[in-house]
Amino acid sequence: MSGNGNGFTTCLWFDGNAEAAADYYLSVFKDGRLGRIGRYTEAGPGQADSVMVVEFEINGQKFIGLNGGPQFTFSEAISFQIHCADEAEADYYWSALTRDGGEEGVCGWVKDKFGVSWQVIPAGAIDLIADPDPGRASRATAAMMQMKKLDVAEMRRAADAG
Repeated sequence: MSGNGNGFTTCLWFDGNAEAAADYYLSVFKDGRLGRIGRYTEAGPGQADSVMVVEFEINGQKFIGLNGGPQFTFSEAISFQIHCADEAEADYYWSALTRDGGEEGVCGWVKDKFGVSWQVIPAGAIDLIADPDPGRASRATAAMMQMKKLDVAEMRRAADAG
């Protein structure tokens, strides 16, 4: 997974559990792989031989997990969108990312057990809130704003209710 200069790699700052996070994401996202693991040396700043960085890739996106310490934490200001083929796939990711300490949010957002925010988006949801008919888009958006996990059928019913 060494870089070739193309694209971006997202660096996620963890407090000592970057390797556990990489393992977790590889268990949730089936299209993934683990890359190199770099360790701290006597030069620091972490404890010598402890994990400093771990490379991993999920769904074609490259990540580096950095064990940087407690100074910085995740917030909803950054999230990753998971565009799902159907409701079953959305249900899978919703369940997988909220288990073991994850949290449900509103409008399709979840926070996993490490505090990373994800948007679980079933097929058709974006089409409804971006409908060229402003009334349909408004009704679909209003319905979405009342949801935790997105229900495309309910959003469509709301859009069609005009």
